Amino acid sequence: MLWYWLFAIVLFMLFQSVTDFVTSSPLAYSEFKQLLHDGKVNEVTVGETSVSGTLKSGGLDAVLPRNRVESIKCGADGTCPFSTVRVTDPDLVKDLDAAHVRYFGQQRSEWLSTLLAWALPLLLLFWMWGGLAKRGGVAAGLFDVGKSRARVYMQSKTGVTFNDVAGIDEARDELMEIVEFLKNPQRYRRLGGRIPKGVLIVGPPGTGKTLLARAVAGEAGVPFFSISGSEFVEMFVGVGAARVRDMFVQAQKVAPCIIFIDELDALGRARGVAGVVGGYNEQEQTLNQLLVEMDGFDTNKGVIILAATNRPEILDPALLRPGRFDRHIALDRPDLKGRQKILQVHAHQVKLAPDVDLAAVAAKTPGLAGADLANLINEAALLAARRGKERVERSDLDEAVDRVVAGMEKRSRLINPMEKETVAFHEAGHAVTAEFRAHADRVAKVSIIPRGIAALGYTQQLPTEDRYLLKKSELLDRMDVFLGGRVAEELVFGDLSTGAQNDLQMATDLARHMVAQYGMSERVGLATFEQTASAPYPPLERSTAYSERTARLIDGEIARLLDDAHQRVLATLREQRALLDALARQLLEHETVERDALQALVREHAAAPAPATGDVAAQPVPEHAVRRMAGR
Repeated sequence: MLWYWLFAIVLFMLFQSVTDFVTSSPLAYSEFKQLLHDGKVNEVTVGETSVSGTLKSGGLDAVLPRNRVESIKCGADGTCPFSTVRVTDPDLVKDLDAAHVRYFGQQRSEWLSTLLAWALPLLLLFWMWGGLAKRGGVAAGLFDVGKSRARVYMQSKTGVTFNDVAGIDEARDELMEIVEFLKNPQRYRRLGGRIPKGVLIVGPPGTGKTLLARAVAGEAGVPFFSISGSEFVEMFVGVGAARVRDMFVQAQKVAPCIIFIDELDALGRARGVAGVVGGYNEQEQTLNQLLVEMDGFDTNKGVIILAATNRPEILDPALLRPGRFDRHIALDRPDLKGRQKILQVHAHQVKLAPDVDLAAVAAKTPGLAGADLANLINEAALLAARRGKERVERSDLDEAVDRVVAGMEKRSRLINPMEKETVAFHEAGHAVTAEFRAHADRVAKVSIIPRGIAALGYTQQLPTEDRYLLKKSELLDRMDVFLGGRVAEELVFGDLSTGAQNDLQMATDLARHMVAQYGMSERVGLATFEQTASAPYPPLERSTAYSERTARLIDGEIARLLDDAHQRVLATLREQRALLDALARQLLEHETVERDALQALVREHAAAPAPATGDVAAQPVPEHAVRRMAGR
């Protein structure tokens, strides 16, 4: 409406200026004075810049030229309107009195110019401010500073159902109860049951927390409020609490509905140590308001709160207690069957070749979450399209697995022959050690193709089954495999490189866990000595709950375990030196050695029979399946 009024004012001004010239005939001021002296003027209106009025129709041709007389349009009453521009003439009033002409004064109106001088700049200012508000700039924050930033998806517009969720069947079954309550609340109320006020979904990144929440909203067919925990807190004090109140007010108006708070740890960190004097800040005020709102609403109205986080250990205990988040659902990385189901869900939209076996792909992707598997399928599709194929083949999926797990190939990276030979013996040392350890995972592939940022090669292993418990003998064999590359360099070249840095770090961490957490050291005993945080917030320093003597004992046991592993691996590689050299030569020639070629080399060059191996093709990969030779 503001623009309509402004347009009407401009039209009025144009109409007024045009009408003055249309309704009256313009005259020269000298012609006007001549007509006045001749008695041809009827009446006059004198303004500040113009003189207008009417003329008597008779006798005009005696004063004015013929063409000017014809241009003057006279009315039926015998009067002819005119106008002229006023010049400085002090005797005008005397002349009018002498000619006995009735005249009027005209006062200039200032309201329009005043209005334009003050209102137009304000209108332009508000127009610019409104444009910034629509773009989400500073103005938007000032106008809607206390409004909730939650995005509302009405009914089933989330586009996700439980058919799109796979590999987390237990969590899906628990959330189905929430859906049933929203669809049929009387089924639970008739027995006096109360639906949980809040459900907290916990799990590593990419395991499907947000996807699961959207699936609940899509199945229940109710409004879905989605907001991140960081969107509550602003630079102004009290804004976060106001947004929490506004969000719950909006939710209760459209109940039944679901409120989903993603990344809850940004809002719900434990109170007490806030890094501010007095331990009080805006984040704590926002959290307090959230706790009050969760206590104050009734779940029988159908408002369900879902939240997701991958850092539950830093959440405030008051937020986790029953009555607020009554139910906690833990999502873990999927197992072999779960990965296969997730791959099947994401492969529906991809054209796969008949020879593609998703079970084999799932076996090669241990420790990968649902988001990683979705990315793997997409990478395979892009790779097949880049190669001009009609369908995604098994080779494309294998290359996508290597790309996701170990990084992109760096064939353009120039490596001198000495470094390449070092990498070949390093990876051969890992592979040979793994083949001659009874409890080690079998080697599926050895490669010296540079990948990622710093990986100059990698050895991929496949276990016989999914494992949730590891024995001491299995951990010792795994430690031997970690040290295989470093010992191979020492044995062959008599010198060491920086390529074993990542291997040594993993071997040291494993030894420390065995001594300080798993109670696998006879000298240290059964006590655990895990470092603990000294505050609810992740501190810069951690405190230890044991003495310096115990610390020296732990360090000594870690060194002993690593030294023993070093001696065992050195003895194995000396015994299998012919196999080590043959595998390194094969890697230098072909860059990649698969399982079949490795077994052929073992049968031909091994000094002793290798431990029995299972069917590697259908075996899953452990979390530490890929070992990179880092050049840092």
